[in-house]
Amino acid sequence: MTAQTTLCVLLLAVSPGMGLAQNSPPDAPPELRPPAETQLVLHASAKGDQIYTCKQDAGQYAWALKAPAAQLFDAQGNDIGHHFGGPTWELKDGSAVVGKVAARADSPDKDSVPWLLLTAADHSGSGLMAGVTHIQRLNTKGGKAPAAGCDASHAGQETRVAYSADYYFYGTQIEH
Repeated sequence: MTAQTTLCVLLLAVSPGMGLAQNSPPDAPPELRPPAETQLVLHASAKGDQIYTCKQDAGQYAWALKAPAAQLFDAQGNDIGHHFGGPTWELKDGSAVVGKVAARADSPDKDSVPWLLLTAADHSGSGLMAGVTHIQRLNTKGGKAPAAGCDASHAGQETRVAYSADYYFYGTQIEH
């Protein structure tokens, strides 16, 4: 067995909720679909906040995204990791992936942050996230920056907006 095969078997045996996804990829707008040669390796639900900072840009004040702060859950509701600035997703197996936005589409819910397709920009650890090449953020609820409340008297202040989303992690063929 290769090290990757051994790790995959270990993950499935120790943490069934963190194993390879058994569901088929979700329906998404064409611009948010990962390459056909990738396969779904994990689906995680996220609950937390989008953190915004009041900033001035070209004389105008507006809320600018600072970072997400959310917990990741498997299909059984088990806490499997967290999502934070980078944007980064880190699992309890010690592996992490940092994403870079490749495409975006408005959420069907006008009060929610957009849906995204991200590509992996960096990895750490040797767990499940080590083979991730693409990440989708779909089914967002909330998280949109406030429309008001950012002006000169609030410059530098932060606000948190609750959100939830589904994250789908894809990679190339993984042996197991």
